[in-house]
Amino acid sequence: MTPTSIKKTAISRARRLRCDMTDGEKRLWGELRQFRRWYGIHVRRQVPIGNFVADFAIHSHKLIIEIDGEHHFLAGRQLRDHARDAWLAAQGFRVLRFHTGELQELFDGCIEELLGALGLTPNRPETLQ
Repeated sequence: MTPTSIKKTAISRARRLRCDMTDGEKRLWGELRQFRRWYGIHVRRQVPIGNFVADFAIHSHKLIIEIDGEHHFLAGRQLRDHARDAWLAAQGFRVLRFHTGELQELFDGCIEELLGALGLTPNRPETLQ
Protein backbone atom coordinates (compact mmCIF):
# COMPACT_ATOMS: atom_id res chain seq x y z
CA MET A 1 0.00 0.00 0.00
CA THR A 2 1.44 3.33 -1.02
CA PRO A 3 0.51 6.82 0.16
CA THR A 4 -1.16 7.41 -3.20
CA SER A 5 -3.58 4.56 -2.48
CA ILE A 6 -4.98 6.50 0.47
CA LYS A 7 -8.19 8.13 -0.61
CA LYS A 8 -8.47 11.90 -0.29
CA THR A 9 -11.75 11.46 1.59
CA ALA A 10 -9.94 9.40 4.25
CA ILE A 11 -7.30 12.12 4.61
CA SER A 12 -9.86 14.89 5.07
CA ARG A 13 -11.86 12.71 7.48
CA ALA A 14 -8.70 12.01 9.51
CA ARG A 15 -7.97 15.73 9.78
CA ARG A 16 -11.52 16.38 10.96
CA LEU A 17 -11.39 13.54 13.51
CA ARG A 18 -8.11 14.85 14.98
CA CYS A 19 -9.99 18.00 15.96
CA ASP A 20 -13.02 16.12 17.29
CA MET A 21 -11.58 13.37 19.52
CA THR A 22 -13.76 11.74 22.18
CA ASP A 23 -12.83 12.01 25.86
CA GLY A 24 -11.53 8.43 25.82
CA GLU A 25 -9.41 9.10 22.74
CA LYS A 26 -8.01 12.27 24.32
CA ARG A 27 -7.07 10.44 27.51
CA LEU A 28 -5.43 7.59 25.62
CA TRP A 29 -3.64 10.01 23.29
CA GLY A 30 -2.21 11.80 26.35
CA GLU A 31 -0.54 8.52 27.28
CA LEU A 32 0.35 7.30 23.78
CA ARG A 33 2.10 10.49 22.78
CA GLN A 34 4.68 9.74 25.50
CA PHE A 35 5.49 6.31 24.03
CA ARG A 36 8.28 7.74 21.88
CA ARG A 37 10.10 9.07 24.94
CA TRP A 38 9.37 6.06 27.17
CA TYR A 39 9.69 3.19 24.67
CA GLY A 40 11.08 4.65 21.45
CA ILE A 41 7.77 3.94 19.68
CA HIS A 42 6.04 6.50 17.45
CA VAL A 43 2.24 6.48 17.68
CA ARG A 44 0.07 8.36 15.21
CA ARG A 45 -3.55 9.37 15.78
CA GLN A 46 -6.44 9.40 13.33
CA VAL A 47 -4.37 7.76 10.60
CA PRO A 48 -5.71 7.17 7.09
CA ILE A 49 -4.98 3.61 5.97
CA GLY A 50 -6.56 2.74 2.65
CA ASN A 51 -10.18 3.88 2.77
CA PHE A 52 -10.23 3.77 6.57
CA VAL A 53 -9.13 6.02 9.41
CA ALA A 54 -7.57 4.22 12.37
CA ASP A 55 -7.94 5.88 15.78
CA PHE A 56 -4.26 5.17 16.56
CA ALA A 57 -1.53 3.35 14.65
CA ILE A 58 1.93 2.08 15.50
CA HIS A 59 3.36 1.37 12.07
CA SER A 60 6.62 -0.10 13.36
CA HIS A 61 4.63 -2.85 15.09
CA LYS A 62 1.81 -3.01 12.51
CA LEU A 63 -0.69 -2.38 15.33
CA ILE A 64 -3.96 -0.46 15.11
CA ILE A 65 -5.72 0.69 18.29
CA GLU A 66 -9.43 1.35 17.99
CA ILE A 67 -11.69 2.98 20.56
CA ASP A 68 -15.25 1.73 20.19
CA GLY A 69 -18.17 3.83 21.34
CA GLU A 70 -21.74 2.58 21.68
CA HIS A 71 -22.41 2.86 17.92
CA HIS A 72 -19.88 0.06 17.30
CA PHE A 73 -22.23 -2.42 18.94
CA LEU A 74 -25.06 -1.98 16.45
CA ALA A 75 -25.50 -4.98 14.13
CA GLY A 76 -24.66 -3.15 10.90
CA ARG A 77 -21.65 -1.47 12.42
CA GLN A 78 -20.27 -4.75 13.78
CA LEU A 79 -20.35 -6.22 10.27
CA ARG A 80 -18.48 -3.19 8.89
CA ASP A 81 -15.93 -3.36 11.71
CA HIS A 82 -15.36 -7.05 11.02
CA ALA A 83 -14.83 -6.38 7.29
CA ARG A 84 -12.51 -3.48 8.13
CA ASP A 85 -10.49 -5.61 10.55
CA ALA A 86 -10.20 -8.34 7.91
CA TRP A 87 -8.92 -5.82 5.35
CA LEU A 88 -6.41 -4.40 7.85
CA ALA A 89 -5.25 -7.95 8.71
CA ALA A 90 -4.72 -8.61 5.00
CA GLN A 91 -2.43 -5.54 5.02
CA GLY A 92 -0.46 -7.09 7.90
CA PHE A 93 -1.99 -5.09 10.79
CA ARG A 94 -3.25 -6.38 14.13
CA VAL A 95 -6.24 -4.55 15.59
CA LEU A 96 -6.59 -3.98 19.33
CA ARG A 97 -10.02 -2.69 20.38
CA PHE A 98 -11.06 -0.99 23.59
CA HIS A 99 -14.57 0.09 24.54
CA THR A 100 -14.88 3.65 25.81
CA GLY A 101 -16.14 2.27 29.14
CA GLU A 102 -12.96 0.24 29.53
CA LEU A 103 -10.89 3.36 29.05
CA GLN A 104 -12.88 5.16 31.73
CA GLU A 105 -12.97 2.38 34.31
CA LEU A 106 -9.87 0.28 33.56
CA PHE A 107 -7.44 2.70 31.94
CA ASP A 108 -4.27 1.20 33.45
CA GLY A 109 -5.43 -2.30 32.43
CA CYS A 110 -5.91 -1.09 28.85
CA ILE A 111 -2.39 0.34 28.83
CA GLU A 112 -1.02 -2.95 30.20
CA GLU A 113 -2.86 -4.89 27.48
CA LEU A 114 -1.46 -2.55 24.84
CA LEU A 115 2.07 -2.89 26.19
CA GLY A 116 1.64 -6.67 26.20
CA ALA A 117 0.57 -6.58 22.54
CA LEU A 118 3.79 -4.65 21.84
CA GLY A 119 5.90 -7.06 23.88
CA LEU A 120 6.82 -4.31 26.37
CA THR A 121 6.76 -3.86 30.14
CA PRO A 122 5.75 -0.59 31.81
CA ASN A 123 8.53 1.96 31.74
CA ARG A 124 6.62 5.07 32.70
CA PRO A 125 8.30 7.43 35.19
CA GLU A 126 5.73 6.73 37.94
CA THR A 127 6.41 2.96 37.72
CA LEU A 128 10.17 3.47 37.97
CA GLN A 129 10.05 4.95 41.49
